[in-house]
Amino acid sequence: LAEIQTGEFAREWILENVAGRPVLNALRRQGQNHLIEEVGAKLRSMMTYLNKK
Repeated sequence: LAEIQTGEFAREWILENVAGRPVLNALRRQGQNHLIEEVGAKLRSMMTYLNKK
């Protein structure tokens, strides 16, 4: 909360975006390669009712 109140978070976020979002992109890659994503995809494929409209 203090980082938001002081504006530090906003400054870091702006710098991250100017630099091409290296930290955010790395975190996204880590998340995509996590085992939970593989399990989630398999489970969703078994839930045929999700595709019905």
